[in-house]
Amino acid sequence: PLRLDIKRRLTARSDRVKSVDLHPTEPWMLASLYNGSVCVWNHETQSENISFFFFFFRLGQDDMQIRVFNYNTLERVHMFEAHSDYIRCIAVHPTQPYILTNPTVELHPLSCSSSPNFTLEGHEKGVNCIDYYSGGDKPYLISGADDRQVKIWDYQNKTCVQTLEGHAQNVSCVSFHPELPIIITGSEDGTVRIWHSSTYRLESTLNYGMERVWCVCGLRGSNNVALGYDEGSIIIKVGREEPAMSMDTNGKIIWAKHSEIQQANLKAMGDAEIKDGERLPLAVKDMGSCEIYPQTIQHNPNGRFVVVCGDGEYIIYTAMALRNKSFGSAQEFVWAHDSSEYAIRESNSIVKIFKNFKEKKSFKPDFGAEGIYGGFLLGVRSVNGLAFYDWENTELIRRIEIQPKHIFWSDSGELVCIATEESFFILRYLADKVAASQENNEGVTEDGIEDAFEVCGEIQEIVKTGLWVGDCFIYTSSVNRLNYYVGGEIVTIAHLDRTMYLLGYIPKDDRLYLGDKELNIVSYSLLVSVLEYQTAVMRRDFGMADKVLPTIPKEQRTRVAHFLEKQGFKQQALAVSTDPEHRFELALQLGELKIAYQLAVEAESEQKWKQLAELAISKCQFGLAQECLHHAQDYGGLLLLATASGNATMVGKLAEGAERDGKNNVAFMTYFLQGK
Repeated sequence: PLRLDIKRRLTARSDRVKSVDLHPTEPWMLASLYNGSVCVWNHETQSENISFFFFFFRLGQDDMQIRVFNYNTLERVHMFEAHSDYIRCIAVHPTQPYILTNPTVELHPLSCSSSPNFTLEGHEKGVNCIDYYSGGDKPYLISGADDRQVKIWDYQNKTCVQTLEGHAQNVSCVSFHPELPIIITGSEDGTVRIWHSSTYRLESTLNYGMERVWCVCGLRGSNNVALGYDEGSIIIKVGREEPAMSMDTNGKIIWAKHSEIQQANLKAMGDAEIKDGERLPLAVKDMGSCEIYPQTIQHNPNGRFVVVCGDGEYIIYTAMALRNKSFGSAQEFVWAHDSSEYAIRESNSIVKIFKNFKEKKSFKPDFGAEGIYGGFLLGVRSVNGLAFYDWENTELIRRIEIQPKHIFWSDSGELVCIATEESFFILRYLADKVAASQENNEGVTEDGIEDAFEVCGEIQEIVKTGLWVGDCFIYTSSVNRLNYYVGGEIVTIAHLDRTMYLLGYIPKDDRLYLGDKELNIVSYSLLVSVLEYQTAVMRRDFGMADKVLPTIPKEQRTRVAHFLEKQGFKQQALAVSTDPEHRFELALQLGELKIAYQLAVEAESEQKWKQLAELAISKCQFGLAQECLHHAQDYGGLLLLATASGNATMVGKLAEGAERDGKNNVAFMTYFLQGK
């Protein structure tokens, strides 16, 4: 089975729905009702955008006539009688000049002949709905009728390929999904049935309790499906939106286009200029077709093998030639940190571990297995939370009360990101303490080893995809931002114009690569020297940080300095920063009077002189404070300094300057103090 995850995204109550359509770019569904009104719903905000009445012409009507119009001039160019009964549905071939009509299935040429090329007979009662298969590999069409049957036809051989049975009432709508390998049928029995388009196996039956189903609409490039009922309309999401795509550490990308496996190599681009966010002109190589419909593709850590999962099965191929290495049944598959090891979730209670393609161990987690996660430790999600197990002996390391969506391990195995539906956590794995606890049997409870993990931070952002580069966690967020997190700081690399999925990072290119659901590849610059420096700082390895610093371009130094400041290393930040404003602030915070004075001279800013004067007074450097106040023309401050220190000469000079510059209040006070 396909095991497609189906989720309801919108329920819109209304009068009986006549037809539904999905906007190709906006999150909108259009529903036309039998009362003559049209409603537009936004499935992201769960609200109705607009509603209006609309009067329109039909191509096929109850007078048995078909009318053909020129859509530029709205002129009727032809009309002919197609049937002896009213016309219920018309379908236009996506590429050929043919139209299909019913109540019997007839194919007419668009040259407007009233005589059909042929008629497909097989339904015992009137045909209500028809649709073409939009792929180019099968000359198929589908029909649904009052005899409660759905038939798949080969219109070239004029034969019935398959009959789908199961609906309890008239079949009112049928559709080949334009992207997924499924057929969707709706009936007056109130159910929507989803069938595999290759095996014709029934995959799922949906009943949302909204009475009879009248229409269905799928959209190319989207997993959303709109359904129209007696009591309103519904949008469901079928399957994963994330493309089946993976990249190894050398820049070789493998993806699935339907059941075809294709490959592209970033090295083949040579020295071509790459701009951030622009589609890469990659040469695509066909590697062959897969025996299952791929829902996920994933390289193992060393890139030698790639696993394809789908239809409740997995197949491990060699990455270079796509030779079958191993296969089996599994609901989920994950790689271990060790490239030769992997685990499968066979059922909701059994997890199996393999090494070198041979089963090594099988175990039943205490609270079941609703999901598994690979990496340095084997993660198992259950109704009670998340449990981490040792790959070697399946010993429980730690149980955490959290429901993860994704888990990402750093290459060193020291850091792990646990992403949930609302936020993500960064934890540090304390391998030494785990080893000590296992050896001494101390600190071990029924929930595992208490000191196994240390919480580094929680960030209120939703992670869609992510990866680690050193101690920096790079991720795409739910609001289409490309960020990275390091040491409690979040840095935005780019704002994405659509949903993108991280593929990997190539250090020698200093570039990050992402793909979208249309299999377009883009990249963004991200200097490995900056990441290495920040990683060294997080590890308190300042010797390594000093070695990396000369390789960081000057325009990136201030960003690094802000990072250092946030980590509490202000002295190092002052040495690294190239921004005068930032350096002046750091010099003030560190009490570095000489550096602050030099920067104030270069800036010639009254505000800076005043700030420096305050610092100088706090350091009892009254001579410097006096000079700073003179530069700032702060006569009030000078008067306070002169009177506090009892400097009569300074008071006399201040009177003349204040009077000359129109500071009459200060001038009056100085003359008053002098008795003049």
